[in-house]
Amino acid sequence: MRLDDVTPQDGSKKRSRRVGRGIAAGQGASCGFGMRGQKSRSGRPTRPGFEGGQIPLYRRLPKLKRFPIINRTDYTIINIGALSTLPANTDVTLTSLLEAGIVTHDDGPLKLLGDGEVTVPLTVRAAAFSVSARAKIEAAGGTWELLGAD
Repeated sequence: MRLDDVTPQDGSKKRSRRVGRGIAAGQGASCGFGMRGQKSRSGRPTRPGFEGGQIPLYRRLPKLKRFPIINRTDYTIINIGALSTLPANTDVTLTSLLEAGIVTHDDGPLKLLGDGEVTVPLTVRAAAFSVSARAKIEAAGGTWELLGAD
């Protein structure tokens, strides 16, 4: 089979409508476009998005690079290096960090990022971890537990 052997299926191609061939042909004179108006003129139709002179939708929308995320989860973010001052085998949660003064205010569920080093084994419970934070906790001999980000 070659490209020049390919033909459309039977019945998939319809004969084009021959307009303007007299009243007996069914589409004579105004060719089915009505009497007057912009949609009856030659050179129709209008361009895509045209709204008759009104500012079109694509110009009414804000010119943003991205749309905001609806119901975004805001995290209390802390780097793993801030946990290096804690004693070994400490249970690390958002409330324990608030009591220790490492975190000053609660912005939402706790998220740990991997900047810095930790040398003591810790049990960390947080709503989210970066991949490098998980690896550094495990390398220090600690464990991490993922909590629901309610």
